[in-house]
Amino acid sequence: MCLVRLLATLTAIACLAGCATGAPASPTASPPASPTATDRPQSSPSPDGLFSRIPGIVRQVEPSVVTIFTPGSLGSGVVYRADGIILTNEHVVEGQRRVQVAFADGKRADGRVLATDARTDLAVVKAERDDLHPATFQPKLPVPGELALALGSPLGFENTVTAGIISGLDREVPDSAQAGHALVDLIQTDAAISPGVSGGALVNARGEVVGINEAYIPPQEGAVSIGFAIPAGVVTWAADQLLDKGKVTHSFLGVGLRTLTPEIAQSLDVGTEGGAIITSIVRGGPAADAGLRRGDVITAFAGQPVRTSEDVVDKLRDLRPGTKTAVEVQRDGSTEQVDVTIGEAPAS
Repeated sequence: MCLVRLLATLTAIACLAGCATGAPASPTASPPASPTATDRPQSSPSPDGLFSRIPGIVRQVEPSVVTIFTPGSLGSGVVYRADGIILTNEHVVEGQRRVQVAFADGKRADGRVLATDARTDLAVVKAERDDLHPATFQPKLPVPGELALALGSPLGFENTVTAGIISGLDREVPDSAQAGHALVDLIQTDAAISPGVSGGALVNARGEVVGINEAYIPPQEGAVSIGFAIPAGVVTWAADQLLDKGKVTHSFLGVGLRTLTPEIAQSLDVGTEGGAIITSIVRGGPAADAGLRRGDVITAFAGQPVRTSEDVVDKLRDLRPGTKTAVEVQRDGSTEQVDVTIGEAPAS
């Protein structure tokens, strides 16, 4: 497949997963030997054991998940601090300064919207309670295939939990840019997410919040259990800024990225199996001004190796606008280093 056609495909789809191609079994191959006790993974619980732990996980996390009521609507939220600080989606409280918060213990309290950030679709609410149970946030991304529980209040059914797995990473909600802000770098899950679950918690088998529930693709679009959550690392990064200064400063590189898979690397004849491929570039943005191109594979950013697109996104959050940083790329079979001056994301 030619480079232009492959990159156009990468840009058009929400995310790209390598196709698994199974080789036919050899007719003379003998059955594999049964693993010994030392060969078997010791840390992987049996499916029955994992599912039996779900009620305990729910009991652990449930006190940290709330329902947020606004005039004519509702959503969910997650307790961030014991003194009443709650996180939710910006679209849950959009246009509101006062809300009401319902807790798992049956109590209700008035809440005040302190700050919002439309770009990450996050908001901070202060409830009039100071005895809350904060959730534990897992800053690292989860692993596709691991357990995922979505907690929230779908259609007003408070304290609801659904179960599934982490279906994928680095996802983008289709056509979200047309609604005002592109929702990118999201976690995908098949744990059912319905209206009212937005702002609730997506948690792992340890009861840690790995994401804030964000959106889903409805069945009428042909989807079955495709939901999305904002990664916890993004959530805490934005929440701390909202609490500290009332807004989020977004550093800007001006590129679209996808994690380089071995299959893509082979198709492009790239001399690396890890990195982030530039699938689109903003004209006049920092990357374009520095000479980066569509098709470049970023292998190091700001002095740190890059294995996935998330590595670039994570490091970019730590860089202030105006900072000059080195970007190492694979281009046309050779390694090049480009200096980029980080910008600030334009208002949208």
